[in-house]
Amino acid sequence: MKQKTRNTPARIKCPYCGRSAVLRKASYVYKEKALGGFLYVCTGYPECDAYVGVHTGTMQPKGTLANGDLRHKRIETHRLFDAIWKSGILSRKEAYRWVQDIFALPSSHAHIGQFSDYRCDCLKSECRRVLENNHVKIAC
Repeated sequence: MKQKTRNTPARIKCPYCGRSAVLRKASYVYKEKALGGFLYVCTGYPECDAYVGVHTGTMQPKGTLANGDLRHKRIETHRLFDAIWKSGILSRKEAYRWVQDIFALPSSHAHIGQFSDYRCDCLKSECRRVLENNHVKIAC
């Protein structure tokens, strides 16, 4: 089996409508607000609002396709998660290991960009608990 490289486009199916996703410039979605970069966008866009960002300098997605609701939830989850390591409770590496331990995931799957709605809710709850226990104030 041929191994994927960083510059080989990923084959992605939309979990919402079943169509394929295609690699597009971010301006396809963000118009003039785009800062460059690329996205994998469902071919049903804009009716199907699923897309995911691409790691800079590669063709590899940052996670799985997500609709607007899930993208927003992932952003909220990342904000809480990042507060843990940015406040010094854990190092960044320790924080990702903590996520692996919570969900019994290998490191390759311990990324919020791959998380479902449910898993985001669980991690948000755990992050809030840790932040509150360490007296770190968080914005609602």
